[in-house]
Amino acid sequence: MDKIFAKIIANSNDIGTSIQRQSLINDKFDCEIYFNENKFTNNARLEKENSIIYLFNKKYYDLSNMFKDCSLLTSINLSNFNTNNVTSMSHMFSGCKSLTSINLSNFNTNNVTSMSCMFSCCESLTSINLSNFNTNNVTSMSHMFSGCESLTSINLSNFNTNNVTNMSSMFYDCEKLTSINLSNFNTNNVTSMSHMFSGCKSLTSINLSNFNTNNVTDMNGMFSGCKSLTSINLSNFNTNNVTDMSYMFSCCESLTSINLSNFNTNNVTNMNSMFFGCESLTSINLSNFNTNNVTNMNSMFSICKSLTSIDLSNFNCDKIKVTDNMKDMFKSCEYLKKENIKYKDFKIRDQLLVDLSNSNGCNIY
Repeated sequence: MDKIFAKIIANSNDIGTSIQRQSLINDKFDCEIYFNENKFTNNARLEKENSIIYLFNKKYYDLSNMFKDCSLLTSINLSNFNTNNVTSMSHMFSGCKSLTSINLSNFNTNNVTSMSCMFSCCESLTSINLSNFNTNNVTSMSHMFSGCESLTSINLSNFNTNNVTNMSSMFYDCEKLTSINLSNFNTNNVTSMSHMFSGCKSLTSINLSNFNTNNVTDMNGMFSGCKSLTSINLSNFNTNNVTDMSYMFSCCESLTSINLSNFNTNNVTNMNSMFFGCESLTSINLSNFNTNNVTNMNSMFSICKSLTSIDLSNFNCDKIKVTDNMKDMFKSCEYLKKENIKYKDFKIRDQLLVDLSNSNGCNIY
């Protein structure tokens, strides 16, 4: 057996010199520790006060869930970890809410294929150095940093994302991130960007000019809740294969304009709440939108309080049930005037009548 020292420091100072089973560790540390999906049953001795030595065999390749939900963990020493054969680090530190920093400088990630949820809900983590990470073989980065609400910056310039297919919720609720440089990201194989930047409410700018979205099918909530974003350039986006754009820009409260003239929406079926809560948006050109396959437009422009005009003359709502999937489409669009609304589909007219007549008294007939 090869010794791997994992120092787990909790708030308790009354641990004895010998710990017999996992149940006591759970009681003292408010956590369960798994390896290869099995709880430890080994006896463990203290290296020093409040530190526990675990004995693992380095042949193991799965570190997923290892420290998951260790909510009282404040520091951890992994300097002797041998990760040469590890293929999964999924959820490895997920839910370590009290961890403020972590040193992974010795980690060999050459064989890792999954980093999904690796640091998710590490709420107190203010910075992290991953400059040594080799991500050449990683296919999933889903939720990798989601819920890292104290993270103010992150450098991923060394990341090789050539084989990544899933980036959904990768930076979800990274509330303090003001900017992020992803200019090195290769997204050629990515199929899901759902909620990728959702909840990044301090993000003021983002450069995605290098993004290749040819294979992306899901952009649901991609920028939802980016409250500080005033503009965004998506002119390079290829949306030919996208089927879900629901909530894509919802609650982008500071967004004053957006150019989607390059968007191909031929395969989109869901536009539910796509621009919901875009309170600063004064106009939007959707003349290129093909809505032939869309089945849901609920709350699509709801609470676009500054919207003064909109041209939906190209919108086809044949596949939409007005009573079920066009609800609140224009709700609280307080400054939308009848002379600045263009449409041909009578379903839109009917929904406008419902949503606007009571709020600003406009007569759309």
